Amino acid sequence: MRRNRNVKIVATLGPASSDHATIRALFEAGADVFRLNMSHGTHAEIAARHAIVRAVEAETGRPIALLADLQGPKLRVGIFANGSVELEEGQRFRFDLDPAEGNHQRVCLPHPEIFKALEPGARLLVNDGKISLMVDKCTEQHADCTVIVAGVISNRKGVNVPDVVLPVRALSDKDRDDLEFACELGVDWLALSFVQRPEDVEEARELAKGRAAVMAKIEKPAAVKAFDAIAEVSDGIMVARGDLGVELPVHSVPPIQKRLVRKARSMAKPVIVATQMMESMIESPVPTRAEVSDVATAIYEGADAVMLSAESAAGNYPVEAVRTMHNVAISVEGDETYAQVIKAFRIVERSTVADGIVAAAREIAESTDIKAICCFTESGTTAIKVARERPQTPIIALSPSMPTLRRLCLVWGVHCVFTNQPVDRFKSAVVSAARAALEHGFGTKTDQIVVTAGVPFNVPGTTNILRVAPCDERLIYRAEAE
Repeated sequence: MRRNRNVKIVATLGPASSDHATIRALFEAGADVFRLNMSHGTHAEIAARHAIVRAVEAETGRPIALLADLQGPKLRVGIFANGSVELEEGQRFRFDLDPAEGNHQRVCLPHPEIFKALEPGARLLVNDGKISLMVDKCTEQHADCTVIVAGVISNRKGVNVPDVVLPVRALSDKDRDDLEFACELGVDWLALSFVQRPEDVEEARELAKGRAAVMAKIEKPAAVKAFDAIAEVSDGIMVARGDLGVELPVHSVPPIQKRLVRKARSMAKPVIVATQMMESMIESPVPTRAEVSDVATAIYEGADAVMLSAESAAGNYPVEAVRTMHNVAISVEGDETYAQVIKAFRIVERSTVADGIVAAAREIAESTDIKAICCFTESGTTAIKVARERPQTPIIALSPSMPTLRRLCLVWGVHCVFTNQPVDRFKSAVVSAARAALEHGFGTKTDQIVVTAGVPFNVPGTTNILRVAPCDERLIYRAEAE
């Protein structure tokens, strides 16, 4: 099955999409990656969804990626004697470590690490930012605040602290258990929540031990400030706009999204734009025009993937949501403005032989009648670098490593093809590429392809050769004989 688009679609699995028929339908509608949300569902439920995806993969013969999204530490208030209280603008309110039930004057905030980091002037946001308080005075046991935005605060509501870097690790004990479970299960990507610094990502990478690629979720102001350092140690990036919109002014999120997507592209880091993309489709069979424009904007920016969350996990129309997103992508990428925008913002730093090879492959493909750029890749690096060039020509990634191909399912424009055995000669690589182009509908025997590979074969990071070849393997053998 060939997708006639470049951007990939990530669909979250959940109660509305846990059976074989629905997951198969999601894939056929356009889902390339399935997200397993570790915040919801038991390990047994997650394992069952994983097994169904792998079954669909076997049935269709197409690699499918699985992304496990770790919950991250959750900061919450304690409980109130009456279940909730209404805070009024301008009133004083205290957060402290006292476990006693809260009242109109105070409530427990059982996170001493917050009080150690707070400073006067910092904000505390409660219930997804619906309530805002400013810290007036603070010690390591409590914080006296003034209510800036009023509202009802109730038991165990979440707390955001946007103005300080918290001495809290991105991985809680639950996350460590979930990470090990997901890696043993065989997921392809790990999405790391609550990232504030590059060390958070490095810790996850150390625990993953190469069993899954690690994606940093950018959802905190500290992560935006340290983005370059975080991206450098990450395998991919997720622009998680939901929490960003809570901790930062909502009007600042669009330029941040654009800046982060562009930077991730230049660094050859696959980037997902996520959260509330088609939120109305949880209950409606059609999205709003604004939601369609939002998805289109991410595609015009050149994001590798766009993501559905509750729309596909818990909504009434999961398959329709994926199909709608697919249709938006087809429409956008068919617009002549799309190619112009992608070309105009092709910002690439080239410093290696591999960079030069993939740049040359794009130039040749776009200036002649080439039907596909075929790259043999052991680790996936070559395919990712080709995708960074955002060529107008389709990309075919060939590899004997199924884990590599599954990870590449997330990458812009890459069509993944499994080769039954490792290739040890370049002629064999060219023949395999020609066959793949024919079998997967990228060209006919009268067409040509560009083939890139690294010699010696099966050594990551050695891309050093490029060839223009016919799709007819008989012509390849004839050329070799001459």
